[in-house]
Amino acid sequence: MSGEAHSYVIAARETGLLRLQRRLRRMLGAPVRALLPGQKPHPGETFLGWGRKPSGLHAQALARRHGNGFLLLEDGFLRSFDLGVNGAPPLSVVADGAGIYYDATGPSDLENMLNTAQFTPEELAQAEKVIEVLRREGLSKYNSGLPVPEGAFPEGERRVLVVDQTAKDASIRLGLANEGDFAQMLWDAADENPDATIYVKAHPDVLAGKRRGCLAGGQDTKDVKYITENWHPHDLLRHFDKVYVVTSQMGLDALILGKEVHCFGMPFYAGWGLTHDRKQCNRRQAQRSLTELMAAAYLRYARYIDPVSGRQTDFFTVARHIARQKQMHRFWTGLGNKPWSGRVFAFGFQFWKPAMARPFFGEATHVRFVRSVRQARRAGISAADRIAVWGWREPSGLQDLAEELQVPIVRVEDGFLRSVGLGSDFVPPMSLIFDSRGIYFDPSTPSDLEHMLQTARFTDEQLEEARKLRAYIVKHGLTKYNLPRHPLPEEVLRAAAGRKVVLVPGQVENDASIIRGTGKVRTNLALLQAARAEEPDAFIIYKPHPDVLAHNRTGRLHLHRALHYCDHVETRADIISCIEAANTVHTMTSLSGFDALLRGKRVVCHGMPFYAGWGLTEDRSPPQRRARQRSLDELLAAALLLYPRYVLNGQITDTLAIARHLQQQRKNSGLASLPLQKGGRYGRLLRETLRSLQVRLSPR
Repeated sequence: MSGEAHSYVIAARETGLLRLQRRLRRMLGAPVRALLPGQKPHPGETFLGWGRKPSGLHAQALARRHGNGFLLLEDGFLRSFDLGVNGAPPLSVVADGAGIYYDATGPSDLENMLNTAQFTPEELAQAEKVIEVLRREGLSKYNSGLPVPEGAFPEGERRVLVVDQTAKDASIRLGLANEGDFAQMLWDAADENPDATIYVKAHPDVLAGKRRGCLAGGQDTKDVKYITENWHPHDLLRHFDKVYVVTSQMGLDALILGKEVHCFGMPFYAGWGLTHDRKQCNRRQAQRSLTELMAAAYLRYARYIDPVSGRQTDFFTVARHIARQKQMHRFWTGLGNKPWSGRVFAFGFQFWKPAMARPFFGEATHVRFVRSVRQARRAGISAADRIAVWGWREPSGLQDLAEELQVPIVRVEDGFLRSVGLGSDFVPPMSLIFDSRGIYFDPSTPSDLEHMLQTARFTDEQLEEARKLRAYIVKHGLTKYNLPRHPLPEEVLRAAAGRKVVLVPGQVENDASIIRGTGKVRTNLALLQAARAEEPDAFIIYKPHPDVLAHNRTGRLHLHRALHYCDHVETRADIISCIEAANTVHTMTSLSGFDALLRGKRVVCHGMPFYAGWGLTEDRSPPQRRARQRSLDELLAAALLLYPRYVLNGQITDTLAIARHLQQQRKNSGLASLPLQKGGRYGRLLRETLRSLQVRLSPR
């Protein structure tokens, strides 16, 4: 008996599945309970089990005994970034009430669907988008594989790929094959392609040393070569036109990439007219297109789990998450001259930052936080490792170490949608930037952001996402720190009536962006003087930086000196309220200038912030390298969508999700009216305690 129900049960002995009880409840959208020994299921409850593992066989047996249904679970076709054997949880799961997709000895829900289902035009259009995303992002079941290096294959060589699998993999036997079919496949591939070099690809679990392969132990010969590198399936398949498999999902990857696929077993994608099949399954009668196959397998059959919330989501959400993890992994693999070890040595991170920063480095990245070059050498740092440093907090000798290892230094900084509360109050960030060329606030050298704005072509999807994000940010008044919203006092608005309003945001004067990104105007007083010189008749509002107001950083400007050049010093209203009331913003390098651009304001730059030099601002010290004109949405796509990394609940996520979370967090914590954030208050207490200890322990 098969089918789904309004509630599910797991036999008490299935401890592995019971550990996933909460996750399954969210994914299935229904109650999931343990069935204790001696208990009977309620009518209509469905037994859960895992594929053809003992728990799945037990679930089917219990379902037959009690006259209930069963639902077999298994990893989906877009499972995760890292391998399951390395502990990566599945982000895609299939649920089958008839069998399971890799078992061709009997029907499954997927097979029945492909035999009989009709797909709507909307479903087929979505399936085409699925294929497009998988091709563009290079996504497979697992995605931690490396890119194929240049020159890995000889030019002009004709190549055929033979895909090995792990020995005793249930999908081999249940796919109507055996381990002997692998030897036959290798023989036939060589016989049918006498003018080609045959390459054998090992399974990722074999490369990880976790399992044995069916063709393990093979040695290179003149015409057969073994690929032992952990190359990603899509990167590898692009070098081949013909692929031989038994039941591996790599055959499906090959179909997605338009390759000729020969099957020596009966995987779920065989028997529908898409593959060259050496075995037959008489139940499979329909002819299907690749689009229909993808609509069935990826849209109807598979279920997807949001890595942040744990709730059910769609293919595209999971694909974006895995693509981001893959991009982060490729970021590290693309640095240095030696293949990456998987380790990053991180320097200059203050004592409270390692725990919150670790997820930003990416899944399957081993981060070693160290205080000095000496400590890194003791830990065995090598040219296969990578180096990260917080901003410009370099320990002595780091530049020499990087040059010795021929590894670039990656600089890490807060992102532009950071948190609800100040970093100087130890409020953890939700956004960090990793830059391999420089850092965005230092115009003396190119940064990854500047390089992107100089060279990138943005897709229509990215620009549309940027427009939506900008609308959300403007509507909800979001910025970097998202401090309490307080409007400008009515008396200030009355005093400014009928005059041009100019906002001058103060900055932390010893901030690296001031030190490295300004010229003649490099203090808050000099900025006010320059603004008044250019705007003699304007109503000028000076807004001190929140860290300076909180006595956390340098840059305090005495009130009487400021009022020589401005009409009002605003210490309570939030920066967004000030921007909204202004016609023009004069700034050195403040992010407030970027916030003002997003809100359609005129921005005059007296320094060289990242958003200057692209034709969107009036630049008094124009950056010489920046010659390209960019639209506001292109700037936003680069600065907010592509350049930073975002983390929520320990998981990498996207910009809009962070924007929504910041808005909800500010709303829930009552920051629209409260003067302090709770975490920030504790942070201030900790900061003052540390300062007191520093004073008491300092030598006299």
